[in-house]
Amino acid sequence: MTDKKKRFTFPSAYTVILLILLAVMILTYFIPAGKYASLQYNTTQENFTVVAPNGHEATAPGTQATLKKYHVNTDLAKFKDGSVYKPVAIPNTYQKLNQHKPNLFGAIKQFLNAPIQGLSETIDIITFVLILGGIVGVVNKTGAFSAGMAALSKRLKGKEAWLIVIVTSLIALGGTTFGLAEETIAFYPILVPIFMAAGYDALVAIAAIYLGSSIGTMASTVNPFSVVIASNTAGISFTDGMGLRLVMLILGTLICIFYTIRYAEKVKRDPSQSLIYSQKKKLEKHFLGNSDANEVPQFDFRKKLMLIIFAAGFVIMVFGVKEWGWLFNEISSLFLAITFILAFISGLSEKDFVSEFVAGASDLLGVALVIALARGVTIIMEQAQISDTLLYWLSSGVSHMSGVIFSTVMFFVFILLGFFIPSSSGLAVLSMPVMAPLADVVGVNRDVIISAYNWGQGIMSFITPTGLVLASLAMVHVTFDKWLKFVWPLMAIIGLLAIILLGVSVYL
Repeated sequence: MTDKKKRFTFPSAYTVILLILLAVMILTYFIPAGKYASLQYNTTQENFTVVAPNGHEATAPGTQATLKKYHVNTDLAKFKDGSVYKPVAIPNTYQKLNQHKPNLFGAIKQFLNAPIQGLSETIDIITFVLILGGIVGVVNKTGAFSAGMAALSKRLKGKEAWLIVIVTSLIALGGTTFGLAEETIAFYPILVPIFMAAGYDALVAIAAIYLGSSIGTMASTVNPFSVVIASNTAGISFTDGMGLRLVMLILGTLICIFYTIRYAEKVKRDPSQSLIYSQKKKLEKHFLGNSDANEVPQFDFRKKLMLIIFAAGFVIMVFGVKEWGWLFNEISSLFLAITFILAFISGLSEKDFVSEFVAGASDLLGVALVIALARGVTIIMEQAQISDTLLYWLSSGVSHMSGVIFSTVMFFVFILLGFFIPSSSGLAVLSMPVMAPLADVVGVNRDVIISAYNWGQGIMSFITPTGLVLASLAMVHVTFDKWLKFVWPLMAIIGLLAIILLGVSVYL
């Protein structure tokens, strides 16, 4: 009897993030801590709080003269109306800090504390994910999803590719206008079964949803959390450079749609071509259930009403985020209200309803843990105070470049910064006061910096483990290596397009 050689299997999302957490901790011992001074406007006192790199605070008059004194080329009105609401870095104030590096025991403690703190800081998102999982469990139990998918499949017979076009386009539109990103986690439980029932694999559903969000936020046009706050902080109008950003949005979205459809149709013709073919039966059992086409429950009024109420929750959620500034507490409250409504119309007994809700929530507990772990990586970087040091090094490195070389290198600079600072608004207020003046030095428009920031950080979001990708993959039980294999050619195409458009913007 011979022993079979064990095949390497890619580690789970938890292990990937823990390895990154460990790598970042090691990195903090080689990158010195440092910080820029910052200023923040106080709306109640109508003055600025200026924080030195060593943490010392002082106040300054809330006037344009104060901004000029600190070389922050931003209109005071943008601070007063809340357009710039985070602390803004003050140029030429970087100082290296003599921060004590923890010993081995301290490092172990920090490593263990980071995920716990990450859980605490992301509890609002996790609450939403668990409530959503509970609702999905209940709706699945009633057979509403199975009946609805069967009816939809009949209507889309021969037109399944339109699912990709519609979903990707709508989510990209949400991304470019108001930064639709974390909220897309809600779409996987309802859309993955629909894509699979149409003959595609689960990877196509991830692509339609996640690529739509990624290309939309990457090619932000009026997104207040990225391009608007970045432009305001850089001292220009967010409409500067809008033409090329629209070109990126349209071309980028079309490329993502074409790329996804090409893969999807290949899988539909020959399921063995799927990158996740080895998981086919397991995923079909999980998302489509065990029943065959002849056993699909009747799509009666009760099931239609449940799906309508469930879908209405997403419409209200998107409107609430865009128009009313909802955060995850409000979104969770909305779906909790939907839970109570479904309890009355599902036809399930009280015990069955609660049991299915708890079981559905437990199915997404792994996703919640991934979110907490990813936040732990960011916490380590914040505590080590290395982000400002990287910004200082990178800004010094590009200050003597010019033209297309400058715009291209800036694109890659923001790719790197996008990993260490995954928050679009956080990166904007930290980097723009430092990077925007470099455009004046090398003789290009400041909107070139805005586009490089937008597209560099945006393309990094396609794969950065500190962002949403691992949580999204965990929703669909797909490993990170499968996603990398699928998405890297697309990233190369989108990246080349970004470099070309940045080169064009230099001469406009």
